[in-house]
Amino acid sequence: MILLITHISIALISLVITTLTALLPSALKIRISGLFIGLTLISGTILVIATHQPILSSCISGLIYLAFAMSGVIVGSRRLAKEQATK
Repeated sequence: MILLITHISIALISLVITTLTALLPSALKIRISGLFIGLTLISGTILVIATHQPILSSCISGLIYLAFAMSGVIVGSRRLAKEQATK
């Protein structure tokens, strides 16, 4: 139960940071977003192994999360590159 709460907390924090990265990009936020995306994937993998959950449903949820999170990081990276190019 604690592992599930930890996983959900990390994922929610990750989505908040990723959203901030997309809206107000910085190199530090991009790195922190990557860290939290990795932590979410690691905790999700541990959760699947520990609880013997069906891998298919977990992978689909994980891919949806990953697509959203990576989209935010990509948008933030492009905005940051655009800002730095105009300076």
